[in-house]
Order: sequence, then structure tokens, then C-alpha cells
Amino acid sequence: MAKIAHPLVEFADIIKESGLECKEELSPSNKVVKRFIRVAKQVPDVRMKGMIEYPLKEILLIAFFAVLSGAETWTQMAQFGKAREPWLKTFLKYKNGTPSHDTFRRVFSLIDPGVLQGLTVDFLMDNMNRIKASLGIENKGVRLINVDGKQARGTGRTRGENGAFPNLQTLNIYDASSGICLSMTDIDKKTNEIPAAQAALAVLDLKGALVTCDALNTQKGTMGIVAEKKGDYVAALKGNHHLFYTEVDDYFTEERLKEIRSDGTGFVTSLDKAHSKVERRNYYLTTDVKWFTGKADWAKLRAFVCFEKIITDPATGGVTKERRLFISSVKDAELCAEAIRGHWSVENILHWHLDASFGDDDDMTTDRNAYMNFSQFRRMALAMCKLAQPFMKCSIKSMRWLIGLEYKLELGMILGTLDETYLEQALRTANEKKSKA
Repeated sequence: MAKIAHPLVEFADIIKESGLECKEELSPSNKVVKRFIRVAKQVPDVRMKGMIEYPLKEILLIAFFAVLSGAETWTQMAQFGKAREPWLKTFLKYKNGTPSHDTFRRVFSLIDPGVLQGLTVDFLMDNMNRIKASLGIENKGVRLINVDGKQARGTGRTRGENGAFPNLQTLNIYDASSGICLSMTDIDKKTNEIPAAQAALAVLDLKGALVTCDALNTQKGTMGIVAEKKGDYVAALKGNHHLFYTEVDDYFTEERLKEIRSDGTGFVTSLDKAHSKVERRNYYLTTDVKWFTGKADWAKLRAFVCFEKIITDPATGGVTKERRLFISSVKDAELCAEAIRGHWSVENILHWHLDASFGDDDDMTTDRNAYMNFSQFRRMALAMCKLAQPFMKCSIKSMRWLIGLEYKLELGMILGTLDETYLEQALRTANEKKSKA
């Protein structure tokens, strides 16, 4: 069976092997910016006609550049617009100047997050597909899609009508293969994550994709939707399905694990060093699922997986063991192992960068629409920065810092290197130089 697709890794490898570099003459007035302006024009403006001082496309373009440049608050967004107004006029008119922070917040609260999300995801996917086509990156392998919730810790308040405003919660569906957050849904409480995940998955293209989720979203209905959409799944199994978990846990006895290990086809192991400790990861997969009486209730259930992590501290000689269980619709042990480890991309790449590199956790916006739309811009900027990272050779946070220092130069290099025409020409030139050498 095909393994997980990693177009971002392939992209980075091509950049490294070809020796492609950013050129200082690159200009941010390229195809990428023009495509974004076309996206901005498609966002419905619900404000009263005749009373609009700042066109929506002008507001969104400032936000696009500002978030890439390090802006993490409405005030910083407005400050960027004011400071860069002469330069912004090279793209759009800005007849009335640039808006205040209150205008940014109010306008963002009026935009439908679902519409903005759909348009920006299409924009990112279109850009990714153009780059893959220009560099000859084939659509091979399985798309890995992670489902997980996130809490915006700065949005809650201790006082309110009922005693408190809880932090806003979002359910994210992340395409770990392309580095794009496909869906972000706001949820009222943790228990509402289940129907939110089911509704979001039901409208996505999951054909041929492999969906991973935590134990909360390991639900019959959720797995049924994935199967109906012609996707596959690897889902964590814990105590929320107590009887199911107990039966599978009892199945994986030490004797049975030895049998799987000796057989070889259902066993995968890896050894890594992390934080001065040695981590051994063992994955045991069995396709023996007919004994499970509830099998018919779980769509495409074909395998159970036991994941065992053994951590050894060389300094003390101490050993700790961790055991987790999963259900799967795929029988390939290597694919399951890669998916289980790859599930943490949503935490280690998406959620971590949103908080550490973009200040998402510090956003104190209480209006749901305004927060969701601002956070969508962070997700868009993160996806673009991840693509440009092989050129910039620095962290995401440093990249945004550099843009803030030299906005014309750095934005030109980042956005220019995401232009498929530039990439294709640069690769052709690099290959010609190699052939002559």
C-alpha cells in the first residue's frame, strides 16, 4: 500500500538539491498577491452600501501583509496599514487611507468565517498545486489528515452573565501532508467537538485520505462518515469506549505481541534519541478482528494496533513504558505506524506554531467571528511561511521578524518564491548550470 505523501518534504529537497536561492530583485507585486486580491473580492461585504469608507478588499490586503509581517493584534494590524500606506497604494487605491484598529475588529466580526475559510483554503491549495506541477512533484502517496481540538486561552473572561466567559474552542482538520488547515469550526464545549468533527468531515474530499483522531472523536458515526467519503482512518481507543478498550487491551497479551513480532508482517519498530533519552517505538498490528462482537457497528474496521513506547534514560538507567491502542481501516502496519506518529503534526506544527510563532493564545478577542477570521489569517500565513522556509532557512518567528524589518525585500522573497513561474524558471536555470558544469 502507498505510504504517507510528503509534498512539503519533496519541495524542500528539490530546493536544496537544486541550490535555488531567494533573489533580492523579487517583488511582492506578483501572481500570489494578485490571486489573494481576487480572493478578497469574493468575500461578501454585508456593510451598508453607501456608508463604506474602506473597501473590504483593501482591509483584507492589509491584514494579509500585516499578519505575515508579525502583527498579532488589531492595533498592530492598523499600525502596519498606516506605516505602509504609500507602499500599499501600489496594489490598491486606498483613497480614504487605512482604517483604525476598531474598524478592523468590527469588519472581521461581520465576515462569515465559513466563507473566508473556504476561499483562503482554496487559495492555498491552488497555490500548492501550481507549485507541485511546476516542480514535477507527483500526487503519490496517501494524504494524512489530522482531527483535533484547540483552545484559545486568551479569549475567556472571569466575569459574565453566568459568572464566566469560557475560552473559545475550535475543532481543526489539518492536512499534514500539505501543511494546510482545511477546516476550523468553533465549538461551545468540549462535548460539542464530536458533531463538529462529523459535520466538517462530511463536506471534505476524503477520497484516498487517511484520517487520524484522538479518542474523543473515535465514534461510530465519525468513522462511518470517513468510510462513506471513501477515506480510511486510524483512531485512538481509550476509556470513553470502556468495554471496547478493555476487550482490545486484553487481546494484546504478551504472548500475542511476541507472535506478531515473530511473524514480522504486522510489526514495526523505530529507535530515536530525544531530550537525552532513548525512545523505542513498537507498533503491533493484527487483522484478527472477527472475534469483536461489535465489529459490524464500526465501518471498515479491519485492524487493531497496539503502540508501545519504551523510554530509557541512559543517565539513570530508568525505563518507562507507555501503551496505546488504535482501531484502523487499513491493514498496512508501516502506514499505521507513520499515521500514528504523524497525528501529532496537528499539535506540533499547527497548534504550536499558532501559539508560539503567531500569538494565537494571546488573542483576547471575545467576538467569535472576529477571532475565527483573524485566526484563519494566521493559519494562512503559517502555511505560506512553511512553504517559503526552505528558501529563508530560519524559524517561522524569525521569518516574520525579518519581514517586519525589511518588508519590501522579505515579502518579495517569500511571496516571489511561491510563484510557480519563478520556481519553474529558477529550476530550469539551475539544471542548465549543472549540465554545463
